[in-house]
Amino acid sequence: MSDHVYKKIELVGSSTKSIEDAIENAVQTAGNSVRNLDWFEVIDTRGHIVDGKVSHYQVELKVGFRLDG
Repeated sequence: MSDHVYKKIELVGSSTKSIEDAIENAVQTAGNSVRNLDWFEVIDTRGHIVDGKVSHYQVELKVGFRLDG
């Protein structure tokens, strides 16, 4: 197994559907412009409440990607 070097970026994904969908949105969108995405870590989860119901989810992520070398 060869050695790798990684860089981390922070993202905030959002969704009106679910926490999982917010994560998927963030990772998929980042994958459109960043290559070699390998892992993510959820840092924070929050949401917005309207009329006593959850209306929006936000998930803050650290995403790691492998640097070319």
